[in-house]
Amino acid sequence: MLRIGYVRLRDRRSTDDTVTLKAAGCHVVRAEEPEALSGDASEVLSSILDFIGEGDQLVVIRLDQLGGSGRAVLEVLDRLEERGASLFVVEQDISSQGLGGQALRAALQAVMAVEPAWSSRKRKGQLAADEVRALQAAGVGPVEIARRLGVSRMTVWRKLKADA
Repeated sequence: MLRIGYVRLRDRRSTDDTVTLKAAGCHVVRAEEPEALSGDASEVLSSILDFIGEGDQLVVIRLDQLGGSGRAVLEVLDRLEERGASLFVVEQDISSQGLGGQALRAALQAVMAVEPAWSSRKRKGQLAADEVRALQAAGVGPVEIARRLGVSRMTVWRKLKADA
């Protein structure tokens, strides 16, 4: 079983989190840089979820590192289950396997039922044109920009057209 640690680098505590993940037996620790984070979308986490195999375990310090909403965390759990992998949360000492995993899923589903559907996505009005321009300048296409920023393609096209 491969244990893969995941941490979002946001503050001084993140360095301690990396050490904690290694002490928890993680073979690999992957870190998400602050500038790469856009809402709940994160490239490093997505690559882990694409790579992780059956019997492997994703390890995080806190659930909030998987996303900013119950819906986002449930999506991660679903992707892990599809791959035959599991989740372990260090601070809560809980795994997505067994009875604890069922309780975790039930709690997240309850939270998801009361949180607004848009809470895990950026609002279109909050999208800054400079974010779109920066990604376009880096060679990223409009469809990928929309995916990374969590907005529709039309929103990206409008921002690009406004700049033209």
